[in-house]
Amino acid sequence: MNTVKIVSHSEVETKALASKIVHLLKGGDVVLLEGDLGAGKTTFVGGALNSLGYKDHVVSPTFNILKCYFEVTPNVFHIDAYRLEDQNHDIGLEEFIEGNGISFIEWPIYIPELIPAKHLSICIKRISDNERDITISSESKDYDSLINSLKEN
Repeated sequence: MNTVKIVSHSEVETKALASKIVHLLKGGDVVLLEGDLGAGKTTFVGGALNSLGYKDHVVSPTFNILKCYFEVTPNVFHIDAYRLEDQNHDIGLEEFIEGNGISFIEWPIYIPELIPAKHLSICIKRISDNERDITISSESKDYDSLINSLKEN
């Protein structure tokens, strides 16, 4: 497994990291976002979307489960599986996860059967009000160059 750990000292730094990562991704990529409530998962997705040209504020799709951003290229699918614990997961999410956009999935532990083997994992842990410990990893060689480029900075 290839891994890099980064400490973010602010929301601005977290969004900048997301911007750097999203420009190294391509359509079809799946990014798992793990971390406690309030860790910064949605902030991360917001940084990625804003760097792709999305102008509005990004909110978590907790109640919708899925938000689609067709106005950016590649398209982005933001999934929050938090409310799917102990629920039927046959709601069509695999069509987006297996599609041509970039899928960001918060709370992937609640939909393990929908997670492809090839994915990038990002775990965000709160250190303080502003600081976050961010671990980026993958067991897939497809993400080695992305992870290695983050190690160089």
